Amino acid sequence: MGKETGFLELDRVDRTYADPAERLQHYKEFVIPHTEDGLRSQASRCMNCGIPYCHNGCPVNNIIPDWNHMTYEGDWKEALITLHSTNNFPEFTGRICPAPCEAACTLNITDEPVTIKSIECAIVDKGWENDWIKPQVPEKRTGRSVAVVGSGPAGMACAQQLARAGHSVTVFEKSDRVGGLLRYGIPDFKMGKHLINRRAAQMEAEGVNFRTSTEVGVDISIKTLKENFDAVVLAGGSEDARTLDIPGSEMSGVRLAMEFLTQQNKRNAGDDEQRAAPRGTLTATGKHVIVIGGGDTGSDCVGTSNRQGAASVTQIEIMPKPPEKEDKALTWPNWPLKLRTSSSHEEGVDRDWAILTKRVVGENGKVTGLECVRIEWEGREMKEIEGSEFTLKADLILLAMGFIGPKKSGMLDQAGLEYDARGNVKADTTSYRTSDENVWACGDMRRGQSLVVWAIREGRQCARALDEALMGVSELAR
Repeated sequence: MGKETGFLELDRVDRTYADPAERLQHYKEFVIPHTEDGLRSQASRCMNCGIPYCHNGCPVNNIIPDWNHMTYEGDWKEALITLHSTNNFPEFTGRICPAPCEAACTLNITDEPVTIKSIECAIVDKGWENDWIKPQVPEKRTGRSVAVVGSGPAGMACAQQLARAGHSVTVFEKSDRVGGLLRYGIPDFKMGKHLINRRAAQMEAEGVNFRTSTEVGVDISIKTLKENFDAVVLAGGSEDARTLDIPGSEMSGVRLAMEFLTQQNKRNAGDDEQRAAPRGTLTATGKHVIVIGGGDTGSDCVGTSNRQGAASVTQIEIMPKPPEKEDKALTWPNWPLKLRTSSSHEEGVDRDWAILTKRVVGENGKVTGLECVRIEWEGREMKEIEGSEFTLKADLILLAMGFIGPKKSGMLDQAGLEYDARGNVKADTTSYRTSDENVWACGDMRRGQSLVVWAIREGRQCARALDEALMGVSELAR
């Protein structure tokens, strides 16, 4: 390594954020990046471990020590090549990945991991700034065609890899723009959508054809795809949201988080209200908002509600409050369960844990409150605490309780594929082949709701497996 004592000489210093009072006035990204000298200093802290646990911590197995060293040496272009060798879209993961690589970093034993995520983001951003990132057009075409259903991170990664292998690739996307939940589920203040646009442009130059506003199973049948393409890849994500089955949940003020987030992202994209909110405008302006669900989607609802001018925002979670700090002796280098406070939480929210919802209260069909009770957990069993009932004031209740699997109606019902025990499309992680020999599946549609970085990994691996099935051999990386 360039500086073997860097981790001894320098403390961890990560990117900072704009002040909440300022960033709440807009929907743009608000991360304040390091200077180049600061990045090189932080990269010098990498220890060049004998066993780099960060490799296993990263789902795409990024070659982290290598590009840390290249960053320290100022060899940004080589760092970019190394980074792209395992990750098609590091500008996505460098912004929204929770960084399991940092949890696995040896320096995390002392809570001082290398700022891997920030360095990754800086490398690829510098690549775009310097016009180093070009379309990789294949030298020859195979004559084989592949339909990829879904343009989220799994579908995009799979399509790009297959196109670079020389196949003719068409991506079918039911929404009006490419990106899946990257586009409409993640707020612009976490990831600007110009990042997706320029990758889509790169992919089109490489030969990928995008067909938006085309829902497979509705506008075109899965049978038609199988008849017109040599192979079909299902990368439609996990879209069947978990709902709230309690009295009063049918009221109009109880809505799914994805509807709420999608509307705002469409407004930010310049859509008029009729296109952004075909079922009617859904905003938090002036309302007492309750977000049910303590994960990233719930956090995104918090940040969006505050930007819309909510009167108050409360986030509740059925699970108990995690510990402030994990026991490293028990968890490292694995991803730990601990309390995580996002930038949206820092902007203003009341958070509460071990809360069970009982009934939505309303007047004349409008939500006015949410009746709850506190619970205690004994193993996997929960028990209501007697006398702990309370009611939260609410005008809008947003459901961010996760997803139970892929949408079955339409395409999957037509396809007649086997499902696994959790209701996802059944396929292994070697062949990615479904019960239909001409259909493959990857990403959340196969594994269930997960991280963007896992979707990219599965898209890449599925492309490799499919290329090998079509051609007998593949030069694509897994």
